[in-house]
Amino acid sequence: MDPEAVESVEQVPHGGVDDPTVLDFSANTNPERPPGVVGVYDAALSVARRYPSDYCEFRTAAAETVDCEPRSVIPTPGGLAAIRLALSVTVRPDDRVLIPAPSFGEYAREVRLQGGDPRHLHHDELLDADPIDYAVVVVCTPNNPTGEAADPDRLREFAARCRETDTVLLVDEAFLDFTELPSLAGEPGVVVARSLTKMYGLPGLRVGFAAATGDLRERLDTARMAWSLGTPAAEVGTHCLEQTEFVEKTKKRVDRERKRMRMSLSRQFDVYPSDAPYLLLDVGRRDVSDVVDAARAEGIAIRDATTFRGLDSHVRVAVKREHENDRLLDALADV
Repeated sequence: MDPEAVESVEQVPHGGVDDPTVLDFSANTNPERPPGVVGVYDAALSVARRYPSDYCEFRTAAAETVDCEPRSVIPTPGGLAAIRLALSVTVRPDDRVLIPAPSFGEYAREVRLQGGDPRHLHHDELLDADPIDYAVVVVCTPNNPTGEAADPDRLREFAARCRETDTVLLVDEAFLDFTELPSLAGEPGVVVARSLTKMYGLPGLRVGFAAATGDLRERLDTARMAWSLGTPAAEVGTHCLEQTEFVEKTKKRVDRERKRMRMSLSRQFDVYPSDAPYLLLDVGRRDVSDVVDAARAEGIAIRDATTFRGLDSHVRVAVKREHENDRLLDALADV
């Protein structure tokens, strides 16, 4: 991290509310969690007097999830920690980094913290860019907040072009497990960042990982903090990654509810197509704050998406369970 950059870099706004009486559609986490999590956590807490091991079981479970070698997996305390770790070993001061827009605001912030120069390009155009002038290119798939996933064939072709120019490709797959698309983990010259926060509904536990091969893998493993996951986080993460039935059930629910919500919301708003557990809405000539306030008056929080670069008339809503989604649809029906 560049000490001189820290003074000029600000925090990035995020969704999520602390009030337990509010139904939160502003953060895109699963409202359900896998069975058995509490028991696994309690059992792990009893052995937390010792330092964590080498995370062998976690690496194996993660590798099976993204179809790579266990050695390629680098445990991190959340997906954002994987992104910071990747940028810390690939970006030098004044390096240019290509990032999508609109997209997750932390990319630009993390690049700046390394002293790098973030350059924005519309996410739809990014895979057509020439990577030669960049130290790193960041791809978010599915993109947040728009929801579209990158075509895997085009993404692999772009990864090949990045290798030709010695440009590292950082792929944020925080929401990819809500799709049927393959991970890019194990592809040479690529760092994949994964989060267990979204699918498994455990944002406060902070579990994730990076995946890379060759020299990239060695640099990530050297630079990562020792004991990067606490024992409870590692044990719960391993348990969650093994819950394939839970994942399939969640994907079916999200797909069904997303289609239903999009059809209903399209009567009033321009709704973006999505492969993710959220929908981006263009509210048109309405004031975004009025839409956010109208939902809040009904005890519901939605995300003001004007904090994303290039969006000025948008809100983002999560896809939750049927009865919760019904409350959102009712709250926005007359806005």
